[in-house]
Amino acid sequence: MAAAVILDPNHIPRGLNDSKKLTAVERDKLYERIFATSEVGVAFGSRARIDRDNIRRASLWALARAVAALAVRPRLVFVDGIDRIDVDCDCEAVVCGDALVLSIAAASIVAKVVRDRLMMQIGAAHPGYGFERHMGYAVPEHCRALAALGPTVHHRRSFAPVLAAYNERAAIADGVGDDVAHDLFVP
Repeated sequence: MAAAVILDPNHIPRGLNDSKKLTAVERDKLYERIFATSEVGVAFGSRARIDRDNIRRASLWALARAVAALAVRPRLVFVDGIDRIDVDCDCEAVVCGDALVLSIAAASIVAKVVRDRLMMQIGAAHPGYGFERHMGYAVPEHCRALAALGPTVHHRRSFAPVLAAYNERAAIADGVGDDVAHDLFVP
């Protein structure tokens, strides 16, 4: 999930900070204020894109798409981290940008809230995984559910625990299929 935000310099929401340093309640309030006063673009890299390109390149691709989704063309884009993105304007990478640049902080809040809301929906659609609690991060609860229930369509096959779960299920399915086929031919 990626977001791009152009803040109105006359209406910058108070309390902007790195989304990881805010509570869910603080993020939700700031999210509403950001949307009320700013230009916002959001995009995401699909599971298939992440598996194909890797998570870093998929994230940078999504960020460029979020910038392209803005109704107003920016003159300068700040990107959190060490990478610049391919956009039709100047672009600067800022290490720890979500703590240093207000527009990056706002974008991190928007991306986090949108992602968390998406994970809540995925959690409702796939009970037992706990997505609504761990938001898809590889915490012990998620890894236990993955082992017990298997991967969903939302899991990235390039993520080692998911690949292991797919391989384990395939091995079990192969074994079950062999037994069933063998039983069909036994008189």
